[in-house]
Amino acid sequence: MNAGEFLAQTLSPDANVRLNAEKQLENAARTDFAQYMLLLTQELANESSASYIRMAAGLALKNSITARDAARKVEYEQLWQSLPIEVKHQVKIGALQTLASQEHQAGQSAAQLVAAIAAFELALNQWPDLMVTLVANVGDGQPSSLKQHSLQTIGYICEAVPSEILSTQSNAILTAVVAGARKEEPDVVVRLAALGALYDSLEFVRDNFNNEAERNYIMQVVCEATQSPEAPVQTAAFGCLVKIMHLYYDLMPFYMEKALFALTTQGMYNPNEQVSLQAVEFWSTVCEEEIEVNLEVQEAQELNEEPSRENHEFARAGGADILPVLLELLCKQDEDADEDDWNISMAAATCLQLFAQVIGDLIVNPVLAFVEQNIQSPDWHQREAAVMAFGSVLEGPNVAMLTPLVNQALPVLIHMMKDPVIFVKDTTAWALGQISNFVAEAINPEIHLPELVTALLTGLTDSPRIVANCCWAFMNLVCHFAPEDSHHMSLMTPFYEAIIAALLHVTDQKGNESNSRTSGYETLSTVITFSSDTALPIIANVLTVTMSRLEISIQVQNQILDIEERANHDELQSNLCNVLTSIIRRFGPDIRSTSDQIMTLLLQTMQTAPKQSVVHEDVLLAVGAMMNSLEEQFEVYVSSFAPYLSVALSNEQEYQLCSVAVGLVGDLARALNAKILPYCNEFMTILVQDLQSSVLDRNVKPAILSCFSDIALAIGAAFETYLEAVMVLLQQASSVQAPPGASFSMIDYVDALRLGIVEAFVGITQAVRTDNRLDLIQPYIHSMFALLHMITKDRERTESLTRAALGLLGDLAESFSGGQLKEYFAADWITELLNSGKTKFCTQQTKDISRWATEQIKRQARF
Repeated sequence: MNAGEFLAQTLSPDANVRLNAEKQLENAARTDFAQYMLLLTQELANESSASYIRMAAGLALKNSITARDAARKVEYEQLWQSLPIEVKHQVKIGALQTLASQEHQAGQSAAQLVAAIAAFELALNQWPDLMVTLVANVGDGQPSSLKQHSLQTIGYICEAVPSEILSTQSNAILTAVVAGARKEEPDVVVRLAALGALYDSLEFVRDNFNNEAERNYIMQVVCEATQSPEAPVQTAAFGCLVKIMHLYYDLMPFYMEKALFALTTQGMYNPNEQVSLQAVEFWSTVCEEEIEVNLEVQEAQELNEEPSRENHEFARAGGADILPVLLELLCKQDEDADEDDWNISMAAATCLQLFAQVIGDLIVNPVLAFVEQNIQSPDWHQREAAVMAFGSVLEGPNVAMLTPLVNQALPVLIHMMKDPVIFVKDTTAWALGQISNFVAEAINPEIHLPELVTALLTGLTDSPRIVANCCWAFMNLVCHFAPEDSHHMSLMTPFYEAIIAALLHVTDQKGNESNSRTSGYETLSTVITFSSDTALPIIANVLTVTMSRLEISIQVQNQILDIEERANHDELQSNLCNVLTSIIRRFGPDIRSTSDQIMTLLLQTMQTAPKQSVVHEDVLLAVGAMMNSLEEQFEVYVSSFAPYLSVALSNEQEYQLCSVAVGLVGDLARALNAKILPYCNEFMTILVQDLQSSVLDRNVKPAILSCFSDIALAIGAAFETYLEAVMVLLQQASSVQAPPGASFSMIDYVDALRLGIVEAFVGITQAVRTDNRLDLIQPYIHSMFALLHMITKDRERTESLTRAALGLLGDLAESFSGGQLKEYFAADWITELLNSGKTKFCTQQTKDISRWATEQIKRQARF
C-alpha cells in the first residue's frame, strides 16, 4: 500500500477520490492493523514528505486509537493494546521524534497522537517515561520546534488525562511550562506554547499553588507575560489569569492588591481586542466567583454553619476604577460584526451585568450618570451604550431602588423603539425584555402597558434580531401578568388577539434568522400556557393553523436534501410540536374533539422524520401531553403508538430521546392503569436491557427505576411476573456508592439512583398492598431497610431523597401494621431518619411526610 498517496487523496476536493482513499485505508487497517500503523508512522516521521501528508498521517493514527463515541473508543483502545509491544514502541518513537520537526503541522499532529496514546496508557501505568521525556525536551539548548511541540503535547495531555493521574508529575510539568513562559525565553512561539500548557495544567497543580513561594513565582511569570510586546503572549497570559482567578480565588488578595488591579485595568485599554477581551473576562470571572461565594455563605448561614470561604469583595473594591472603563468600552460597538461574533462592547456589557449582581445598589448611581449623559446623544454609539448600560444593571440592585428609575425610563425607551438606527432599536428591545424580566413590578398597567405592547408589536415587524428580543419581552410580560387561574382574565388578555396574530405572522417565515422564528414559536407556547378561558377561541384558531403547518411540513419531508435545509425543517417541526404540546395541556380533556387528527399528524411526523432527527423527542412530549389530558381515553391510540415508543426506548445512543421515552412509559402507566398490561412485557424487557446497557448514559437509569414504580402501581399484583428480576436490579443498584473524592456529577448520580430505587420500592409496596399480596415483597424487606440505613448515613443527601425515604418508611409501617417489622423499626437510625425530616430547613411537604411516617411507626410499638 502506498500510504502517502492514499493520505494525499483523503484531502482531495473530489468526493469520489476522497471516499475511495478512505476506503482503501480502512481496508488496510482491517487487513493488518499493525502494518497499517507502522506505515502511517513512517509517513508522519518522514521529513521528506509533504507537510499535509504528514498531518493526515498523524490524524489517521490518532483516529485509529481514539474516538468521541464511548463504545468505539473502548474498541479502539483494545485494538491498540492488542498490538505487539514492538509495534506500539515504534509508533511512540516515531511520534516523539516528529515533535522536533520544523514542519508545524506535522509536529502538532504528533503532539495530538502522543496525547491520545497517553490518555489511556498513563491510566494503566504504561509509558512511565513519557512525561520525563517531554520535560527534558523543553530544557535549555533544545531546538525551538521540539520545545514548542513538546509543550503543546503536555497541554493536550493535561486536558485529556485525569488530574489524579498526573498529580505525581505536577512538579516536573510545572517546572517545564513555567520555564518556557518566562520573559527570558527568546522564542515567542515557545512562550505561547508554554502559556497554553500552563493554562491546561492549572487544575492539577493545586499543591504547588498552595505553596506560597511557588505560587509567587508562577504569578510573577504570568504577570510579566501580560507586559510582553507580543499581543498573542499578552492574550495567553491574561487567559491564564482568568483561569487562576477561577481556580484559586481564595489565594488572590495579595496579588489583586499588588498587581492584578492595575494590570487588568491597563489590559482593558489595550488596542488589541483579543487582549482587552481577556482582561474584561478576568473581571467577569471575579464577579462569577464572588456570586458563587455569596451563595455558599448564604447556604452556610441558613444551616447555622461557619462558611468555608470568604468573599474578598474584589468587585466592590475595584468598582470605582473598573466600572468607568466598562462603560467606556460599551461605546466600542462593531457595526460590521456578525451576530455571533464576540466583541469588546458585548464583553463589557456581560461584565457589567455580573458586577450588578455582586455589588447591587452600588452600581446604580455611576451607571445612571452615564445613561443620563448619553441617552439623548446624537451619536448612536453613545445612545446604544446608554441603553445597554441601563438594561445591564437591572438584576442585582434592590427592586424598590430601581422602580422609580424604570418608571422614568420606560417612556424614553418605548420612544426609542422608533430610533432610526437598528442597533439602538435592537438593544432597546432587549432592555425592555430585561425590565419585564427583572423589574416588571415597575410597569404600570394603566400608564405603561398599552404603549409598551404597541411598541413591541411594532418591533415584531422589524429585523429578525429585534423580533427575537420583542418575543422575549412578551414572554416575560405574559408570565408576570399571568392570571391567578384560567377562569380569570389577566392584564394581558385584552392584547392576546393582536399578540397572537403578530406571532403567527412571525412564525410563518421560511427562514430562522437570528432565531426569530423559534423565538416566535416559544412565545406563542408561553402565551397559550398563560391564557385565560376567554382566550380559548383564539387558541383554537392557533391549533388549526399549527396542524395545517405540520401537515404541510410532513408532505415536503422527502423533498429536502440540503443539510442546512434539513436542520431548518427539523427545527420547524420541533417548534410546531412544542406549540401543540402547549395547546393540548391548555385544553386538557377538551382536546378529545381534535385528538384523532392531532395523533395522526404526530405519528406521521415520527414515521417520516429522519432517524437521528431531534423532532422525535418533541413528538413524544406532545404525545405525553395527550396522555395526561385524555388519561384512559388515550387507550384508543396505544396500539398505533406503542411501536414508536419501543423504538425510542431501545435507542441507547440517543440518550435524551430514550429518557423522554422512559418518562412516557410512566405517563402511559398512570393514564391507562391496568389497561397497560398487554404492553408491559415489551416495555419491561426493553427497560431492563437499558438498565444493563453499558452504552446508555447513566443519568437515564434512575428514571427507569422510577418507571418501575409507575408500572407496578398501574398493574398491581400482576407485577409479580417481573418482581424477582426487578428486585435483583434494585439490589444491585443499591450497592453503587460515590468513592471518596468523587466528582459532583458522580455524587448527584448516586443520589438520583437512590431516589429512583426508593421510588421503585414505594410503588411496588403500594401495588402489592392494594391487591393484598404483601407476601410478594416479604423476601426483600431486609434490602429495603439496608438501603434506608445507607441513605440515613449519607449526610450530604438531598431533601428530595430524605422525603422519599421517609415515604417508604411510612409505607412499610402502614403495610405491615401488625408489628411484623417491629425489630426493624426499633433500630436507632430510624429515629435519626425521622428527625431529619422535621428540621426548620425542610419544606412543609417533607415535615408532613415525616410526621405521618412517625405516626405509622408508633403503631408498631403496640405489638
